[in-house]
Amino acid sequence: MHGEVIIEQLAKTYLTRQRRGLFRAEEKSVPALKGVSLDIQPGELFGLLGPNGAGKTTLIKCLTTLLLPTSGRARINGYELTREDNAIRATTGCMLMGERGLYWKLTARENLVFFGALYHLDPAARRRRADELIEQLGLGEIADRAVESYSSGQRMKLAFAKALINDAPLLILDEPTNTLDVPSARELRAVVRELNARGKTVIYTTHIMSEAETLCDRVAIVDRGEVLALGTVPELKASLQRDSVVKVEGVISSRASQAVERLPGVSRVATTLNGHTTLTVVSQDTPAALLPRLIETLTAHQAVIQKIAPDEPTLEDVFIARTGRTLADDTRVK
Repeated sequence: MHGEVIIEQLAKTYLTRQRRGLFRAEEKSVPALKGVSLDIQPGELFGLLGPNGAGKTTLIKCLTTLLLPTSGRARINGYELTREDNAIRATTGCMLMGERGLYWKLTARENLVFFGALYHLDPAARRRRADELIEQLGLGEIADRAVESYSSGQRMKLAFAKALINDAPLLILDEPTNTLDVPSARELRAVVRELNARGKTVIYTTHIMSEAETLCDRVAIVDRGEVLALGTVPELKASLQRDSVVKVEGVISSRASQAVERLPGVSRVATTLNGHTTLTVVSQDTPAALLPRLIETLTAHQAVIQKIAPDEPTLEDVFIARTGRTLADDTRVK
């Protein structure tokens, strides 16, 4: 069925060679996907949420036939991955993060017409489709300039337009607002909502919690090549109802943070550094029971508390509860 994606135990392992001295190298296996299984329904706006290095882009590249999976199966738009790849490509629109697949010496209009031809649109249809996308995405002022003169944000908009050129039932977007300014990102998300309202299935990868919360019907939280949690945003937040979340801002040493981790009832502590330290403390105790012990522990370790308050659970808190890290952490294998 067009717009449906069924993924069964999809795995991808990279083999790299690590040099040992001048003349010796050892092979190393790096698992990027570890048996991912997902069902995405036609017309769904489905989010893949996770930090850089979580495996989101590897999964997208497998689904769009750019990478061959090591094992597992997938059916995309009713077609079997690795067996009917041409049909998958013909019925899928894809935008990869940091995409370089644009011809920089051509204009936006020429790029779109060219890629329309690759999808076998007739000359009149490809020109008409290019004009529609240029107007829809506000590219009119730069449409007839060479892409090499564009800003990074303008190139991202054109890459998005390229993903829409074949008007496919399935749209796969990998970090589409990366490098966009706030107004442009807002406009792009509005277009995504409009396309989804017209019946298109959208797979949307992001490490930005607010995008997943406001856009997606369902979200899979991905980390280190595995799906840690899956459900609607309210369902995922409700999974933390037994726990409380307290955020602390201030000057907090690693020794103080480690002392908080050892407190009875505390299940996870994640640290964010952004000019000051923010601790996100997930506990099985109520805030009323946790706060006095938390303050006492921090002050005993010379922490300076600037702000402390219970917090409503967010998707990032769900991620922290599963991993002990924040979405800002980069989990790529170095």
